[in-house]
Amino acid sequence: MNPIKKNMTLFSAIAISVLGISQLIGYWVNSNIALNTSVEINSLIHFTHIRNYGGVFGMLQGMGWVFGVISVGLLVAVVAYLWFSKSIQRVEYICFGFIVGGGASNILDRFIYGSVIDFIDIQHIPYWNYIFNTADVMVHVGIWPLLFFSFFNKQENTGQN
Repeated sequence: MNPIKKNMTLFSAIAISVLGISQLIGYWVNSNIALNTSVEINSLIHFTHIRNYGGVFGMLQGMGWVFGVISVGLLVAVVAYLWFSKSIQRVEYICFGFIVGGGASNILDRFIYGSVIDFIDIQHIPYWNYIFNTADVMVHVGIWPLLFFSFFNKQENTGQN
């Protein structure tokens, strides 16, 4: 198997796994925690079932379809980038797998439920009152290492010239 197909298989496996896990957890929350209620896991973490009908950080409530359309376009662009680019490292396929899986899960939430199911509610952080979901966490699991590796890879390449 050529390297691009091998890396695309890895990317796809991660994205599908993240999508599946995020959807299963969202389904569990939707089935077991009544909307707008909380379950205390510990003093720091609560599961508070809310719906986000907007975008990131709850912006533009009622306009979730806009974020859905934009997200689909971005996910298609990422897949095209991974498929056609010649100089992508394996770590990028892995990171983008988490990002695409999380993004696809939020898109699927919008399609199935008409909104994104959010539930992870971190308490006792000053000025923090955001509730998010597993898919959002997975997007961050992909973005931060990708930025880190991109920054340091660029530094290494710049130093070689």
